[in-house]
Amino acid sequence: MGMLDGVTVLDFATVGPAARASRWLADYGADVIKIGAVPRAGGVQITPPFYAYSGSRGMRRIQLDLKADGGRGAFLRLAETADVVIESFRPGVVDRLGIGYDAVKAVNPRIVYCSTSGYGQTGPASQWAGHDVNYLAVSGYLHCSERAEGGKPPLPGATVADAAAGGMHAVMAVAAALFQRERTGEGAFLDVSIADGALALMSLYVDEYLAVGTEPGPGHYILTGRYACYDTYRCADGGWVAVGAIEPHFFANLCRLLGCDRWIDHQTDDTDGVQDAIRADFRAAFASKPRDEWVAVLAPADTCVSAVLSVPEAVADPQYVARGAFVEATSPVTTVGDGGRFRQVGTLFAGTDTSRTEVVVPDPAATDTDALLAAAGYSPTDLALLREEGVIA
Repeated sequence: MGMLDGVTVLDFATVGPAARASRWLADYGADVIKIGAVPRAGGVQITPPFYAYSGSRGMRRIQLDLKADGGRGAFLRLAETADVVIESFRPGVVDRLGIGYDAVKAVNPRIVYCSTSGYGQTGPASQWAGHDVNYLAVSGYLHCSERAEGGKPPLPGATVADAAAGGMHAVMAVAAALFQRERTGEGAFLDVSIADGALALMSLYVDEYLAVGTEPGPGHYILTGRYACYDTYRCADGGWVAVGAIEPHFFANLCRLLGCDRWIDHQTDDTDGVQDAIRADFRAAFASKPRDEWVAVLAPADTCVSAVLSVPEAVADPQYVARGAFVEATSPVTTVGDGGRFRQVGTLFAGTDTSRTEVVVPDPAATDTDALLAAAGYSPTDLALLREEGVIA
């Protein structure tokens, strides 16, 4: 039994942070109903790759024309018995469609309504379009990251803002609102701003600036490249290791095993040239052996050293394999692998059902529209009329 068993989520999101939030809510046991638009003849249809639909595994789907009275009515009928609504339209759109928080609250005062947007529902940037890199840019994240040649701010290899500042932000807010509702009986409106979430992730540096006026940046602090004990190093085979030996005893262990004992007492020595000299000795040491040989020696020895893994290497990593991080997936729309079987990331978050070893990726052409509306009280005649009017596919 999942922690959110019995919680029904109506989800308007297709991609991005809100879609990740609904995926993770489903992993916790929520019954997620994804609401999509009715396909239009001649309309431009984007067909994602088959594996993209693994994000909708275990969910139900319905297609409605929300611009039609019948579509709005059908949504509000579903919302009467739902617990959560997640939407990621630009601020103001759901109100213009007649499906915003006030409209839903009128039929279900206990609703938790989560609006996820780039910059939030208010403020001068609320109507701006954006993606992950934009939210990392405005929060100071990119500025504080190590620069590429010419001072170019880096492009992160993962969608940190979408996943953590947006998706996880929304999940935490929804879970907290559901907990509050259990005590008060009242629902809530949640204004989840991805940019706000990114700023929260940067609070260590932002708080320092606000408190003492010091401007953080690349090389300013231990986590942004100031010291050799927190950096990446190239090995003899071209592989890389990440070193995070922040605590003095970890740094001392590292120095001894690298044959750099003379630097043990100079971990945070800011004397001109010292950190460059430590880095030079570390580079020379790491360049003497292949990556995996160094990891085998250093990782178990309390040095905070790990290999910089590629995605294929991460998938094969014994730690992830031992934790059951991946599941077997089956898709009806591909012949990839053995009869449409392939692997995907499983449920990983603490408190979710991590025992599941197989999942079914839904057919993107299939929906549960009729069954969901019938359960909401629509008769076969009602459904036929809605279909004739183009409200449902």
